[in-house]
Amino acid sequence: MTEKPTRTEKDSMGEMTLPASALHGASTHRAVLNFPVSGYRFSRPFIRALGLIKWAAAQANHDLGLLDAERSALIVQAAEEVVEGKLDDHFPLDIFQTGSGTSTNTNANEVIANRCAQLAGKPIGSRELVHPNDHVNMGQSSNDVIPSAIHISAAEQLKTCLIPALEKLHTALAAKAKEFWNIMKIGRTHLMDATPVRLGQEFSGYAQQVAYAKERAQKSIEALRELALGGTAVGTGLNRHVDLPEKMLRHLEQHTGIAFYEALARERSPMRNWRNPASGDATWQFHHAGQGKPGNVRISDDGLRTSDRQRHHHYLGRGQWKLRAQRYDAGDGAQSPRVDPAAGKRGRCFL
Repeated sequence: MTEKPTRTEKDSMGEMTLPASALHGASTHRAVLNFPVSGYRFSRPFIRALGLIKWAAAQANHDLGLLDAERSALIVQAAEEVVEGKLDDHFPLDIFQTGSGTSTNTNANEVIANRCAQLAGKPIGSRELVHPNDHVNMGQSSNDVIPSAIHISAAEQLKTCLIPALEKLHTALAAKAKEFWNIMKIGRTHLMDATPVRLGQEFSGYAQQVAYAKERAQKSIEALRELALGGTAVGTGLNRHVDLPEKMLRHLEQHTGIAFYEALARERSPMRNWRNPASGDATWQFHHAGQGKPGNVRISDDGLRTSDRQRHHHYLGRGQWKLRAQRYDAGDGAQSPRVDPAAGKRGRCFL
């Protein structure tokens, strides 16, 4: 077996041998060896967001006179390749690693610096023109880059993927609500026959659930617009230009169409990922609302009929849920002649 060519790089912890063609450097490769935890790698939206941050930082630092035109142009070009997904193979790190994501921020810095060397006709590993920390990471830290990348990737996915999909689904369900308006059926509560209802009314309810989900997704974007960029290591903004965050945010808005803004309390912002669950809550709520729709349709045409009130077993959707009710309670109001299965001492529900 022919051995693949390697190269040797050196960082603050010593030398490291890694594949000759790899754009990541010694620090990243050391993290690959230190954290072989799950095999799960970072997603395309997250790597894209990292590229966007490095792209915006290079332009902002050039605007401020901190980065010369040649270095800035090289970093911008390499970062754009990260944004476009052309360099994804050079991001090998496991998602389970150091808590602040330092290894992943370093991974992005090394890949972009080494790609800059290639673009300039220099060998991989050359730091002659672009250094991963001094230039690519100028005015940044893993403690503000990684939380910001999480926010940017989540906001972009909500804007470009989830919300358009919800709009399309809402339109389809609303159309079905009109189409099915004149169809009457028996309503179901407690898995039992109830009073008549229009099928169109049920679908209008589904459509409204999707509309609510869209509103929650839009509100989540509002929460995610706050970025920790500029906080650097501990939120104080040490070692970066006072105007860097504002300029970075304007470049990010230019590329994403999302008006990100600087965190109101930067001394806490690197640890403020409590904002992130906002997008998770929106998708979780829609997932569970949407998950019920096929089941509701199945339930509404399954199990008991008005002429069949003796059955005790109800199979819902490929046998996933099964209800046995051996005790009954009287119905209420307009449904008072009906009996409902009670979750009493002998009632059992299986998953």
